[in-house]
Amino acid sequence: MKTLGEFIVEKQHDFPHATGELTALISAIKLGAKVIHRDINKAGLVDILGTSGVENIQGEQQMKLDWFANEKLKAALKARGIVAGIASEEEDEFVIFEGVEDGKYVVLMDPLDGSSNIDVNVSVGTIFSIYHRITPAGTPVIEEDFMQPGTQQVAAGYVVYGSSTMLVYTTGHGVHAFTYDPSLGLFCLSQERMAFPPQGNTYSINEGYYSRFPKGVKRYIKFCQEDDEASRRPYTSRYIGSLVADFHRNLLKGGIYLYPSTAQYPKGKLRLLYECNPMAFLAEQAGGKASDGANRILELKPQSIHQRSPFFVGNTAMVDDVERFMRENPEQAPR
Repeated sequence: MKTLGEFIVEKQHDFPHATGELTALISAIKLGAKVIHRDINKAGLVDILGTSGVENIQGEQQMKLDWFANEKLKAALKARGIVAGIASEEEDEFVIFEGVEDGKYVVLMDPLDGSSNIDVNVSVGTIFSIYHRITPAGTPVIEEDFMQPGTQQVAAGYVVYGSSTMLVYTTGHGVHAFTYDPSLGLFCLSQERMAFPPQGNTYSINEGYYSRFPKGVKRYIKFCQEDDEASRRPYTSRYIGSLVADFHRNLLKGGIYLYPSTAQYPKGKLRLLYECNPMAFLAEQAGGKASDGANRILELKPQSIHQRSPFFVGNTAMVDDVERFMRENPEQAPR
């Protein structure tokens, strides 16, 4: 049984420039995930359910667990002394870690994706993205350090808190999964070099908003529902409402996750830096594809910390089909 720590050390030769720092950084995320796992599993017994009464910068009600997870991860990352700052979905602005100006990395994160599902005991997750800072070490980080395209990611991953807690990550050398054993307090290797199955047969989208989708997405959904034995259609519809959980299922079983633009969110709803980029990096490393409907997600140049984007991710052939329908039906989401 190989632990996460042992696996990272074993693979450290892939990053001779990191001198153990990347190992320590992922270990900090691992520690934060353990704390979040512990408290999620007793969420009904302590006062961390429901909303906090505060809205985040996107105008969404912040759940108590959002704030909790954000604070725990922030503390774990700062304590290592190698992260100069973070940007989080739960923070209005990026956060400079005072006293850690020599840190070589910045981390962008969605501390608790799908947190509204906690009240009904549905899987949620943590998403993280790691970059080398652009500005010189020894100075405070600036916005430029966080505004890098996804192609510059050093590592990315997620933790899914479900029937078991799993940490899945990539450093550009495959996608690897570790399952948490609470009796030992260790993440143990459960799958090495994960890959999407050759053919997907599941599509994940909130069809309740069908009338608000762009014409190309509507046509694609109808395509998914058509009978075609050669293409193994109709596809199965599965939607959890937590990006991490939906992505994880599709990675294991084969499928596509779709969150297009709508009349309410003409630029999409998911955040490019905290959600789309890290998931796109993982998808490509697992042999899949991620797109905004026309462009490769990892090549998009961020314009703002909380920038949103339409998001289509999963088996390459399925994402190719979405892009084709979007090209053939250029009409935007109805208003």
